[in-house]
This record gives sequence, structure tokens and C-alpha cells, in this order.
Amino acid sequence: MDNRIVVDQLTKHFRVHEREAGLGGAVRSLFKRTFRTVEAVTDISLTIEPGEIVGFLGPNGAGKTTTMKMLTGLLHPTRGTVNVGGYVPYEQRAAFKKRITLVMGQKSQLIWDIPAMETFLVNQAIYEIPEAQFRETVDELTDLLELAPLLRKPVRNLSLGERMKCELAASLLHRPDIIFLDEPTIGLDVNMQETVRQFIHAYNERFNATVLLTSHYMADVTALCKRVIIINHGTILFDGQLERLVNDLAPYKVAKLVLSEPVTASRLSEYGDIMHHVHPQVTIKVNRSDVSAQSARMLAELPVQDFTIEDPPMEDVISLAFARDSA
Repeated sequence: MDNRIVVDQLTKHFRVHEREAGLGGAVRSLFKRTFRTVEAVTDISLTIEPGEIVGFLGPNGAGKTTTMKMLTGLLHPTRGTVNVGGYVPYEQRAAFKKRITLVMGQKSQLIWDIPAMETFLVNQAIYEIPEAQFRETVDELTDLLELAPLLRKPVRNLSLGERMKCELAASLLHRPDIIFLDEPTIGLDVNMQETVRQFIHAYNERFNATVLLTSHYMADVTALCKRVIIINHGTILFDGQLERLVNDLAPYKVAKLVLSEPVTASRLSEYGDIMHHVHPQVTIKVNRSDVSAQSARMLAELPVQDFTIEDPPMEDVISLAFARDSA
């Protein structure tokens, strides 16, 4: 079954009413309304192949969630075409809804006052999941996410991390093969974030699911996505391999040294651009083309106690993309 996502010149503009503050503004707005157009998304085109996990990145207000809502049929585009798994999302066909799921880290579908298992049963009825398949899927998800001690507790008594695991399970009971994840690890501690990442990876491999992921946690992206799409001001800035993004925007690596003796800044600058220098710790930006040579020089010529060479933090790379767009 085709679970490809194809988007061509997808656009969403909103007509927003503006009103002056105060009673006078309220009265005037009764007789003459002023509107402005908000261009949330403009001419986005992309294709996501079956089984891909793609990171969809951008600052707040960039158009990520608006795009997600158009891809899931919650919003009708202003213009352009979108095809998800062979369906036009805004037509809201029942067969389409059974193919997809949307998990929003800041929205809950679990019923607050009853156990999560009761919500699972509601979803079974909504998606018309056969009993044998439902039980099999619940058992699989319970095993993958370690849900056994949680399913009979009222949702209000679960921690944030426990609720998020149950949210994921509830969203995947119908075994969707197209998954939209909007900040799935927001608010979770480091251990729980890693659990969720491992689960998403395992589900993707098991069902060859197509996944579009938005997250402000770059660890989510680097752990799960080989390809990223960066959006800002409603348009795509970059669409390609994560490795190429790093090479294009940050053609350097970061050398971190711990020195046994103080070394002057002028001497350290011979090896690259100094990012941090407070004895005994030094951080130097080194061109990728010179990494091997400069690393050998630093180890041979400096009083090095400890030495590591790393790629720049992904947050810095994404910031460079936004800065280049604003320039």
C-alpha cells in the first residue's frame, strides 16, 4: 500500500480581523471591519517516500503546524495540491483517517478521569479494529512502551512521561502507516525522550511507516532523521540529507581540549578560531578539510590532557540556516 506524501505548491493564507483597542474600537468594528492576510505557508513542494522519517524544522510561527494540519486534513489549503497515501486529506474520507495519525505533544486525546485502557477501547470502536487485531496491537505496544502498570490507572494519576507513552499507544492502535508527530517529546525528561525515540524507530522499522516529525529537541532529529526539511516564514529553506546540511552550513568541526599548562590565545589561534578559552578548557573551531592535520599538530605541540573532536551542535547549524534566511 502506497504511503507516500506528495505536496505541490501548497499554500495557506488566513484572513485575520484586526480591531483597535478599547470600547471605541469595538464599536467601530461593528460597522467597518479591517482585515489583513497572514501568509502562514506559501508554495511548499516536497515528496516523502514510504518508510522515510523526515525532520520538519523551523522556529515558532514558521508554518510547521499549519502544514501538518493541511497534510492531515484539518485545514483546507488556499491553493496547491496535497496527496497523502493516495488520498486528498481535506476530503476527509474514512479510509484515509484509518491510514494516518497525528500526535501532538501539547494536546491530549486520553480521557482524563478514566484509565488509558478505556480510551483504547473507544479508539477500537472509532477505527473499527477487529478484536483479535486490537488485542495483538495492545500487547505489542504494551511490551514496546512498558505500559502494563499504567493501563488501569486513571490518566490524571499518570506522570507526564507516562501519559505521553499512553498517548503514543492510543494513536497507533489502528496501525497507521503514515504518522505525523508534532513535538512528541516535549516536556519529557531525558530518559523518557530516549524511550520515545527508540519506540518511534522500532515502529517505523516494523511497519515501514512514513513519519514526519517536528521537534525543538535536536536530539530527536539527529537520532531519527537522515533527511530534514527546514521551513521559515512559510517557505522551505532546505530539503535534503542531514549530513549535507551540516556540511553546507557548518563546514567545521569543534575541537575540545583540556590543557595541563596555560597557553596564550595567540598561539591557540594558529589551529583555528577560538570559541572558548578559560584554562584549562579550550574549544577551537577547525575547518573540516584541516581536521586531521590540525588535530595532529595540537596533540604534538600543545600540553593536552584530554582531546575530543565533534560536529557542531545541531542547534547551532539550524540557527545558521535561519540567520542566512534573514540576512
